[in-house]
Amino acid sequence: MDHFEPDLQRGRQSASGRADTPFALLKPHWRVTLAAFLGWFLDAFDQVVLLLALPDIGRSLHASLTAMGLVITAQSIGRMLGNTGWGWLADRYGRKLTFMIGVLWFAVFSGLSGLAWSYAAMVVIQLLFGIGFGGEWTASAALLMESVPAKARPLASAIMMAGYEVGFFAAAAAQALILPHYGWRVLFFIGIAPAVLAIFVRVGVGESPVWLKAQADAAAGANAGGAARGAARPAAPRPRFVITAAAVQALIFMAFLQFQNGAIYSFYPSLLRTVHGFTPTQVFPAVAAYCVGSMLGKPLCGWLASRYGERRVLLSYLVITVLAIVPFASGPSMSMLLAGSFLEGMFGNSVFALVPHFLAQRFSSANRSFGMGLSYALASGGQAVAGFLIPWGGNVVGLARSIEIGVIAGSAVVALVAAREPKELPGAHMEGDPGF
Repeated sequence: MDHFEPDLQRGRQSASGRADTPFALLKPHWRVTLAAFLGWFLDAFDQVVLLLALPDIGRSLHASLTAMGLVITAQSIGRMLGNTGWGWLADRYGRKLTFMIGVLWFAVFSGLSGLAWSYAAMVVIQLLFGIGFGGEWTASAALLMESVPAKARPLASAIMMAGYEVGFFAAAAAQALILPHYGWRVLFFIGIAPAVLAIFVRVGVGESPVWLKAQADAAAGANAGGAARGAARPAAPRPRFVITAAAVQALIFMAFLQFQNGAIYSFYPSLLRTVHGFTPTQVFPAVAAYCVGSMLGKPLCGWLASRYGERRVLLSYLVITVLAIVPFASGPSMSMLLAGSFLEGMFGNSVFALVPHFLAQRFSSANRSFGMGLSYALASGGQAVAGFLIPWGGNVVGLARSIEIGVIAGSAVVALVAAREPKELPGAHMEGDPGF
């Protein structure tokens, strides 16, 4: 495991010594934490470019806002395929390899989005982009959760997920500077740059020690059984995916959480431009307020979860999300819209800080990546539904009111699902944790 083994050993030493705060425990694992953060940052940049330029792309490709919502739906379907299929690949062939392939995949199709020659071409390209988007997240989240000490996992989860808001912020800044002068296609060409991350992952990040141990144990057991039967070297048995109460909770939780989150942000730039009359340049302060709120809210959410418990923090954040949604979508003044945007970033989006840790606890090490991927696949399904229902509802009750209804309904279901913890959490303790 070359350079990664000393990182692992230092993490164990700090866990048994006096420097046992989450920050101190996470420090030796900065490479894998940074890689997961950057992966989500680059994913976000490429996805948010689409959301920010949606009206411009629609005009260029002669498609309505509702039709462009189906582009988001196509991307979400691609994510469902990527989350599930690549989750299986990550369990079988390793988190690190799948992470690298996902990064390269979505970089290629982000660049191709800038060459889209028709509405149909954009739908297909975004479908394929979503496959890489989903695969990258699934592999990197499992890799991070299995590489850091148990006490540091909520914080690591929050730092990784904060990458989305930094990417959102960078995309908003790029949109304000580039879109008015060079058009939407140039924004997608910038998305080719993430391919560089694959090099960093290849050189600077080690494979998950949990996955390596599981592979070694399975191979040793298979070899021992084969030797007893006089066989040469049988293959290690494939892990079975078992549906437990914890797994069902994870699947339902993610579907409705992503629906709620999709209702918050998928059409927010379009809301600002079509309902509130913002120019592309004026969109930036509101989006920046949302991103700054999220960048502050996610690390805070991770720290609070470590201190007060995941469920208590999650439910508190959902309540504030509901209270802030009307100023966010229907604020009568710029100051009200900015305040609502900041609060929805600080609380509404920051709930996602808990997602990698929440999901990792609900699946065993043998099929954790597949389980997390399947959960995020249903999440993509939730976003796909939001991508259709929110603009459709906008035609009936107005876009602002449609967003508000979607967020309130989604938050209520998520709170009900998360209110009780299953009796057994298969991934609460992982191989290598103290006492396990």
